Amino acid sequence: MEPLEFEDLPDQALLLIDSAPIIYVLEDHPQFAQRFAPLFVAQAAGRVRFAVTTIAIAEVLTGPLRARNEVLARRYRTVLESWQVLSLDVDIAESAARIRASLHLHMADAVQAASALKINAAALVTNDRKLARIQPLRIIC
Repeated sequence: MEPLEFEDLPDQALLLIDSAPIIYVLEDHPQFAQRFAPLFVAQAAGRVRFAVTTIAIAEVLTGPLRARNEVLARRYRTVLESWQVLSLDVDIAESAARIRASLHLHMADAVQAASALKINAAALVTNDRKLARIQPLRIIC
């Protein structure tokens, strides 16, 4: 698996992080954690900034809550709430509907893309390559 390409991002670039990379890194996924870990290291060092949607927060918290692991759920919330949090608003909802209608994406994916576009994110970090069809959004996966 090739490394992520993000060295060309400007200093302090704002990245919207999809739920899968968050779960991979925070739960040390055996196959995918190493792929996304360098980006999280760059964020911890202050080189890039992270944003997350409330949709991603709901997706990330589902696993720990299903397992009744309140400690892990609190750990996730602490991490996620330290980033810029984007709530679904009417503009994002309409943009997501347009993206979903034109590209036949799942609603959560369309919301992620619309949110990244709204905040003018330098990129959307995801493990979903089909989101690369969304223009002019840069996808890091």
